Amino acid sequence: MLEAKTDQLRKIYLDFFKAKAHKVFPSDSLVPDDPSVLFTSAGMNQFKPYFLGEKKEVARATSCQKCLRTGDLENVGKTPYHHTFFEMLGNFSFGDYFKKETIEFAWEFLTQELKLSEKDLWVSVYRKDCEAYQIWEKDIGLDKNKIVKLGEKSNFWPANAPLEGPNGPCGPCSEIFFDRGKDIGCRKRSCNPDCSCGRFVEVWNLVFTQFNRIGKNELEPLPQNNIDTGMGLERMACVLQGKNSNFEIDILAPIVKAAGKLINIDNQDQRTMSLICAIVDHVRAATFAIADGVYPSNEDRGYVIRKIIRKALWSANLLGKKEAFLYNLSTSVIEAMKDAYPELIAKSDTIAKVIRAEEGKFLSTLEEGKRQFFSISERLKAKDKNTVAAEDLFRFYDTYGLPLELTKEMAKASDLKIDENGFNLLLEQQQERSRKKSMFDENIFKKGELNLTEETEFLGYQFTEASVTIERVFSGEETLVVLDKTPFYPEAGGQLSDKGIIKSSQGEFQVEGVFKVNQATVHKGKVTKGKIEEGAALAIVDVKRRKALARAHTATHLLQAALRQVLGDHVVQQGSLVDEDNFRFDFTHFNRLTDEQRKKIGDLVRKFIKAGDKVEKKELKLQQAKKEGALAFFKDKYQDRVRVVSVSDYSKELCGGTHIDNTAEIEDFEIESESSISSGIRRIKASVAKKAQAVREIRRSREEELKERSKESKKPDKTKISQVVNQEKEKLLSKAPEAIKGVNFLYLFTEVSSSSIKEEKEIMLKLSDSLKQKIKLAVIFLVRKVEGKDIFICSAGDDLVNKGFSCRKLIFEFGEKLSLRGGGSDKIVQGSIDNRGDGFLKQLKEALNQFIKL
Repeated sequence: MLEAKTDQLRKIYLDFFKAKAHKVFPSDSLVPDDPSVLFTSAGMNQFKPYFLGEKKEVARATSCQKCLRTGDLENVGKTPYHHTFFEMLGNFSFGDYFKKETIEFAWEFLTQELKLSEKDLWVSVYRKDCEAYQIWEKDIGLDKNKIVKLGEKSNFWPANAPLEGPNGPCGPCSEIFFDRGKDIGCRKRSCNPDCSCGRFVEVWNLVFTQFNRIGKNELEPLPQNNIDTGMGLERMACVLQGKNSNFEIDILAPIVKAAGKLINIDNQDQRTMSLICAIVDHVRAATFAIADGVYPSNEDRGYVIRKIIRKALWSANLLGKKEAFLYNLSTSVIEAMKDAYPELIAKSDTIAKVIRAEEGKFLSTLEEGKRQFFSISERLKAKDKNTVAAEDLFRFYDTYGLPLELTKEMAKASDLKIDENGFNLLLEQQQERSRKKSMFDENIFKKGELNLTEETEFLGYQFTEASVTIERVFSGEETLVVLDKTPFYPEAGGQLSDKGIIKSSQGEFQVEGVFKVNQATVHKGKVTKGKIEEGAALAIVDVKRRKALARAHTATHLLQAALRQVLGDHVVQQGSLVDEDNFRFDFTHFNRLTDEQRKKIGDLVRKFIKAGDKVEKKELKLQQAKKEGALAFFKDKYQDRVRVVSVSDYSKELCGGTHIDNTAEIEDFEIESESSISSGIRRIKASVAKKAQAVREIRRSREEELKERSKESKKPDKTKISQVVNQEKEKLLSKAPEAIKGVNFLYLFTEVSSSSIKEEKEIMLKLSDSLKQKIKLAVIFLVRKVEGKDIFICSAGDDLVNKGFSCRKLIFEFGEKLSLRGGGSDKIVQGSIDNRGDGFLKQLKEALNQFIKL
């Protein structure tokens, strides 16, 4: 058997398949270009266009892919081989070779390159796949007693696909196992790879994608047969290095050692090592996810990373570690993985800061969870009950991050029992939801309602008007037009699309939006004159809108450059929306901007504009562009050749959007607002050109008005306050309160054009007090926009508070998601709203619905 370190194994594999005429692809991001999955969970993800036949320039490919899966999160650390983050080696064929060559390649690699003994290798095949069985027995010469026939659950991909789905490409698979020896596991003579005792380790899965599932047990042959294989890098390294666990291999053992040192653990019993291994795995997963731009939050990918970090921290808590330390452990992860993934080094500071911030939040949440538990325990005892309900256990686990083991200990100390079976059922339901999100959607390779194969040439960088050919017209609620070439820029990269008209000899079509479907550009809108049919036409872009979009887009580049100069290189774009002469820009940063920082950033952008610097656009190879330091937005996917937009020596970004030619064309710049949208991510809204001047004038006028009012009187007008309270009370009481889980909920938003925050707060306090006297079991939520700022009061009646409701805990639990900042008591909380969007009321109701438990 070959003795190889993990980095060597990675190289040996890729070199082997490169010699077999496979193109070596770098690992794709953990953030897939695929809405059907949260994270890249398999090597084949990045090759979907090749499997679909949308791309045909490569017939054979190989890669070592970063993967993240959460379906087995609870098993990590408890078994030798489970991970959330791992690397997957794979070789792929797109209509080229099939079963025979795949099996022969695998056998050659294992027995000749890695020098594994044939006597240690077993295989499984799908019970109906006679072809694969014959290849293993006749061509490879494997003893038929070491070829195990299994069913759809074990040897079909996706598992049980013929019966259960999903629809789409699927096929039988053949798995290769390493036999650790008869003395391992159950020790039964009948033991084979179908036994879960641990003797047999699956090292390679060969998937033969030859069918298209169209319904229950309905499989039709695919037009081309594909190959998708996967070998866990850590698992094979474990075999080659003669270890009993993946956590003992050369790249993970140093991290395990560092974790033990940071936690100050000497004891190495099974429970302790299980928890340490889980911590190591989770920190590695978080490190790579953050490096790929995923930050902890309450939604989608960010929520998964938040859960992973918090699970690692509570595992440490069970070992007696009460302080933040995971951010230090991330440096050990980077040290172990830097040779294969050098990009981790440049992002090490950001990774540590993000993890440190999340640790701080969780430690506070953990204490709040403990307080919640003791509050419930007191309530149970008061009612002469002795069992903590499954729903409460799951809320402690899911919302506050209390592990069941910790809740058990607290319950035992309080002479209480817990509904563990009910908790496990709720946990299984959540895990099933997680697995479904980690897998492909119902129709795994479905392209969408528009099945377009056309390829539209984009002319928009050079022209805003062009002679074109209308190739397809779709009529419906909106008319859709496909051209052979177009000057219209489609919505992409955060930039809204061009608008304009398409003229033909038969009529005119008003273009109201443009988007991509595969390689085709689709123009949506309405026919304004005559009719639109296939044939020759003239496409004319609205130049005024194009110019306004270009000004705003270039300004986002200048803003990012200014942010990085003022705040530091940890600033990275997380999203944007570019409209006519205004935009929003999301970026990584951990604190609210100070007035001084905000002024510096605005002044610096205006300095860039005034300098009249040339905006240069050129095409480069992707690797060359990155080598030159061009910034890339992590959510975008790039081809081998990319467009680079540069301004002087301070801005260089990969960008396919439309831009101006000189910074002076932006004319002006003004920041409208800056707020938090999630943990570690801030949002700036800004305007350019004449809109920037208008924003500045409105702000100046408001400031002058406030100065005048402060001169007139510093005391609130008591008569006015009483009038407003009575008016708004009658307005609210005229509506029937909304019932949420038996609680009356009243909401009022008012925009005040001329008042003071001090005066408005007094109005709101009196109004909420008055309403609570009229309505029992009420939650009152009042919002008033004063001086451009949303202030709120959340209050609850005494009857509701006596039943356990707490305004303070509501804001503590959902404040970040709702962008609320404030403080107070169980009865009332006052504060401000950083970013009250159109969906705020809906989100608030959902939060109350989750929180209220009487």
